[in-house]
Amino acid sequence: MNLLQQLYRPSLAMLTDLYQLTMAYGYWKHGLAEREAAFHLFFRNHPFSGGYSIACGLQMAIEYVENFRFEADDLAYLATLRGADAKPLFDDGFLEYLGQLKFSCDIDAIPEGTVVYPHEPLLRVRGPMLMGQLLETPLLNILNFQTLIATKAARVCQAAAGDRVVEYGLRRAQGIDGSLSASRAACIGGCSGTSNVLAGKLYDLPIFGTHAHSWVMTFPSEREAFDAYAAAMPNNSLFLVDTYDTLAGVRNAVETARTLRAQGHEMLGIRLDSGDLAWLSIEARKILDDSGFPDARIVASNDLDERLIVSLKLQGARIDTWGVGTKLVTAYDQPALGGVYKLGAIRDPDGAWQYRLKLSEQTIKVSNPGILQVRRFENESEHRGDMIYNEAASIDFAQGATMVDPADPNRRKRFDSHPASSDLLVPIFRDGAKVYEAPKMETIRQRVQQQLQKTPAASKRFENPHSYPVGLELSLHEQKTSMIQAARGQR
Repeated sequence: MNLLQQLYRPSLAMLTDLYQLTMAYGYWKHGLAEREAAFHLFFRNHPFSGGYSIACGLQMAIEYVENFRFEADDLAYLATLRGADAKPLFDDGFLEYLGQLKFSCDIDAIPEGTVVYPHEPLLRVRGPMLMGQLLETPLLNILNFQTLIATKAARVCQAAAGDRVVEYGLRRAQGIDGSLSASRAACIGGCSGTSNVLAGKLYDLPIFGTHAHSWVMTFPSEREAFDAYAAAMPNNSLFLVDTYDTLAGVRNAVETARTLRAQGHEMLGIRLDSGDLAWLSIEARKILDDSGFPDARIVASNDLDERLIVSLKLQGARIDTWGVGTKLVTAYDQPALGGVYKLGAIRDPDGAWQYRLKLSEQTIKVSNPGILQVRRFENESEHRGDMIYNEAASIDFAQGATMVDPADPNRRKRFDSHPASSDLLVPIFRDGAKVYEAPKMETIRQRVQQQLQKTPAASKRFENPHSYPVGLELSLHEQKTSMIQAARGQR
């Protein structure tokens, strides 16, 4: 039984917006349900004013698709819906069609843990139009959130500069599923583990934790509380020292640690959860070192994020483990990734593809036509640029290729045949059958680090990051320009 089945009932086909079902009904009524189409899922801007994002959520999307089906009680509920005339919203024939519907699409996606950029399709669905339409909302729900949190975690871990980061956000997360998805995505983004025990069980993540202030307040004195905790957990003794006077708490922890050592155990460290974390950590480090506990960790929490971690490090803080909760799992400074899902092409009954694009007064919102793929060019040390191209156009990259900046057609970049390059979207499903073996969590985590090592340093800046080169392959740019002109009556 997979993870979604452990948490929810076997199918989540009803996890959708009503307009997906009304469009599906329209396709069915007009004989378009089985017409082949290509849809692309992408985002338009990096979150957190950053220069890179981390693709995440594919494994749960795969599980969702594998279990896609409408159950009898789903259909019974849909049969109760009424239109403005009080008549049934959907015909019985359509509901019968949904009851027999099976996933039969091709899906290609960028593997989890890949550094990605705006306008690049993270996932492409190609198959019957009705099915592709029904997948829009759930795929966006899954990939948007996990990509957002993995990106935030990568930024936090970048700020920590090699220190251990633990995700502490369960109690502040957006519900049960939000907490589990956030814990998974945070560990993919670089966190060493989580406080979330259920996430640890489901996703095989390291879990961390100590005690709360209530433990200390239960006992007549702080020292007695530490002694009692050490007696109960001699192999997991990390003491929260700021219930009363923080530095006095550190000294009490040291006294308990001496008793532990005499019994053959070592204190793991202390946790600071309030106050001037920079100054307190410096003073606490002195006390621990002078008392003979140089290996004791100093863990800090208290509404941390990447910018505060950078500030604390600049102040000389002696913190070596960062517990990051609310501002990570809720993506506090940008609580949503603006991912969208757009139609790129429809196949005519005669087999010819008809390309589609969405126009807008805002250039950034004009979609890209075609059956899209992303080609990444790189050298031994770093990624050089990503080219979005129409897979149906059969581009010969061995002859070199030119890409055009979608925001400024006068900015162009030529890639000759010699640089290494590869397509980012890989096959996940073919004709409804899974052809992809999902990597283990640790492999995905390693991929993030490998990808970030090859991401240009200027694109990883927190302030005013450099825009990594992403553009349209020249013939796709020309195709798009021609379609825009035709749609606006300029030809």
